[in-house]
This record gives sequence, C-alpha cells and structure tokens, in this order.
Amino acid sequence: MTIPAALALALIGSLAIEAWDGAGRRPIGRRPGELALRLAGYALLTAFWFCFSWRPWLAAFSCLLTVAILVVVSRLKQAVIGEPLVFSDFALLRQVPRHPDLYYTRPLTDPRMAIPLGASLAFVALWYWIEPTALPEEPSVALLALIGLPCLLVGLASALGTGRPAQWLAARFSRPDLDADCARYGLPATIIAYALRWRREPPPPETGDDISLGQLHPPPVVVVVQLESFVDPTRLDGPVLPLMETIRTRALRHGRLRVPAHGAYTMRTEHAVLTGRESDSLGFGRYDPYLSNGGDEPASIARRASQAGYATVFVHPFHRDFFHRAEVMRRFGFARLVMEEDFAGAPRIGPYIGDEALAARILAEVEVATTPVFVFAVTMENHGPWKPGRLDGIDDPLAQYLHHVAHTGRAMETLIAGLEGRDAILCVYGDHAPSLPTCRPGFGDTTTEYAVFGFGTFHHGPHRIDTTAPELGRFLRSVIGGHRRSDRDRVSAHHRADTNVTEADPRIVSTMR
Repeated sequence: MTIPAALALALIGSLAIEAWDGAGRRPIGRRPGELALRLAGYALLTAFWFCFSWRPWLAAFSCLLTVAILVVVSRLKQAVIGEPLVFSDFALLRQVPRHPDLYYTRPLTDPRMAIPLGASLAFVALWYWIEPTALPEEPSVALLALIGLPCLLVGLASALGTGRPAQWLAARFSRPDLDADCARYGLPATIIAYALRWRREPPPPETGDDISLGQLHPPPVVVVVQLESFVDPTRLDGPVLPLMETIRTRALRHGRLRVPAHGAYTMRTEHAVLTGRESDSLGFGRYDPYLSNGGDEPASIARRASQAGYATVFVHPFHRDFFHRAEVMRRFGFARLVMEEDFAGAPRIGPYIGDEALAARILAEVEVATTPVFVFAVTMENHGPWKPGRLDGIDDPLAQYLHHVAHTGRAMETLIAGLEGRDAILCVYGDHAPSLPTCRPGFGDTTTEYAVFGFGTFHHGPHRIDTTAPELGRFLRSVIGGHRRSDRDRVSAHHRADTNVTEADPRIVSTMR
C-alpha cells in the first residue's frame, strides 16, 4: 500500500499547489478529460523521480517540490515576460551557470546559492538513507526493475509520438495556446505534451512572399543591426533621443515593429528577421526557433546574400556559446564571425562591450570589404539586468537603461554618418522591449522601433510604415535579392557557407584596440 499512498499524496498535493496558484487568476480545468491529463502529468513526474531512488515517499516529495518550483518560476516569468514556463526553457538551463546574471540569478559559488543547494542535497541524502527501498530483494528481479521502469517511461514517450496516441495528443494540443493549456492541463502535462508535439512536427515551408523595395540592382553594402532592448525612450517617459529625430526625418522606412516576445527571447525576433518566417508557421517550435533547425534555413537573408555574391559577416561582442550563436550563425549562412574575443581592449560600459565600439567595428568591416558585403550585428551594451552596482553612481534601473540607450543612439548616428556617400542600406531595430519595473508585459502592444536608411542612389524620402519582424525580414531579403535560385545553387551556397567560416580579418582587429 505504500506506493499507492505515496502516489495519491503526490497527485492530490500537486493539484492543490496548482489550484492555489490559479485561484482568482487562472482557474484550473475541471472537465474529466482535462483533470485526467493533469493527473497523468503529475504521475509521470512522480515515476521519473521514482526511477532514481525507488523510494515512494521521496519520489512523492520530489514531485511536490518540482511542481512548487515550476509554479513559482512560471509565475515570476509571467510577471516579467508575459508567458508561463514552456518546454524550450529547459534547453536554456545549461546556460544559467555560465551566464547567471543574464538569467537574473546568482553564480552557484555564491553562498546564497551554494548553501541552500548543499542543504537540499544533504536532506535528500538523509531521506534516501532513512526510507527503505521498494526494490525487490531478489537481485535479478531488482536489476530487471531498475532497467525496466526507465525503459517503460521512454517507451511511453515514444508511443505518444506515433500512431493513434499521437493523433489523440494532437487533438488536444492542436496548436500552441500556452496560457489556456496550462490552465486546462497544468504545467507538467503541458510541458510534456508541447515537447512531444514539437518533436513530431514537420519542418515549416519556406517563405517566398518577399516585399520588394523596387530597386533595379542590390546595394553593395547592407548592414542590419539588432539593438538590444531598444525602444524610443520617450515611451518610458525618458528624454528625447536625437536618433529618433534622425529616423523620422531621414529613414526611408520607419515605425513600430511588432516582435514575438516582451523583455526576452532575442532569438525569436532574430529568427523572424533573418528568415521572414511568421511565428504561426513554426508551430510548437515558435518558443525557441533555434531548437528546431539550429539556423539551417535555406531562405535566410545570409544564404540569399551569399548566393548573390555578398560576403556575409556576423558581429556580436559576446560569448560565442550563448544561444549557440556561433554554430547557429554558421548554419544561417554567415561566412565570417566576429565575436567577443575579437573585441579585446574595446571599452565596456557596465558589464558589456559598448555599442559605440560595435559601430566602429561595423564600419571597419565595410571599409575593408572588396566585394558586396552583408553585415548583421547584434548589440550587447543594454542587455539586462539593470540593478545596483552595474553603473557607478546610477542605481535606478530605468536611469541605467536610459544611460545605455543614449550610447546606442550615438552609436547608430556614427554608423549613419560613416555610411554617407556609399550606395548602402542600413536597418536598425529593437529585438524586444526592456524587462524593467516600468515596462511590463503588454507594453506598447509588444512593439519596438525600427528604421531602414538608404544612402547614395538608395536614398528616398521618409515613410512611416508600422510592420512586424517577419515582414521586415522579407523586406530585407528583397533588398539583397529576393529572386529564387535553383535547389542545386542553394545547396552549393549552403556548402560554401558551412565550410568556409573564417575568423576576424586581421586588417581590422587593430581598430578595436
């Protein structure tokens, strides 16, 4: 009776935790089918922990603790970003110890993390020693049980991805609806179901509806800069940014840019712009597009640029392992990567390399180019968190943000001035709004700012055109050349991009020192 009693405690306790979390905010689903699926999620979680210990009460406690942690973290995420936890968030866990500040946590070596973690492990070890195992006493039967239960769970997961079980799952999770599904089925069941649905989804079709600029020939220089957490500071009751006036009077296209997320998930906007894909076309892969194809996108702007004879350069003054950016950008079609190690000696503004140093590097890349060049750059200076100690004499989060955004404005003004006199296109856009106390989910209808500047023969009068990140991507793809080549040419260009990746040009490394 021990195992059924422990399982009952896990199911009832987990249900109570989620019912408490949803009280007055998101009532839990009460239909029999919804409740059954919710309880199945708790049972699978309990079975998972049982595999490690074969101690039913420890497994039940582990299930309750896991559900409580999921609920707390999901609630915090909902408050900051505007959506619950999702399966793709677990793929980011290995990044947390490497970059704790970026995830609003502390290093594992910090006593405030190390002591509770150590105490928890000691508590589990003590429980493990006190509670007797449920393994059979016969060694051969015990070995069979140790092997059989994990295999059973893996087999169940595989079975849910094929045949009638997959159809049953698809009927209940036909499309992503994260808030509603978490309310109906609970966090554990939704996380598991979304992961299973994502693994079985076919790759999305290529996008081909490019938005033409109407030019007769592509510009020899195309620069696209993704600005970290950039919005017009006046929307946050900040001072007027001179760059915004330049945008309104000088940009050939500008306006609000609707992006896929608030306050985080740079990769969603980045993927949308580089591929032109709508979020709906990605299915359950929308939450982290890099998990699905890892940048292997035949219709990406970089691939099109490579096919059209452009040198393709990616510039980002941060670790190449963050979001697996180096690997992803190679697959996108960037032949050369300029990363943090290439900015040795560049000034840091707070914890990150300054935007003005990035602008100088972009201009240096353009200057040494002997062929048409496409540069895609991602700024880092204004990445959160904005907290006391980041900047000397400035502790208020909004004041810190505005300090950095002023540097972003000057950097882009420098870039605009540096491209004058060339036949060139420059696009700048914000990846998402900042996750500040004064900028909560839903801010500005999930929009940032964007602008496209034309230089030389590509200079035209300003037009206000609000758009979305995928539409901006298709527009930029048409700037470089939206025509489609043969499959053989695309495969050849893909092979060149993947096999000829080089490091920073030594002629311009000195400009950053």
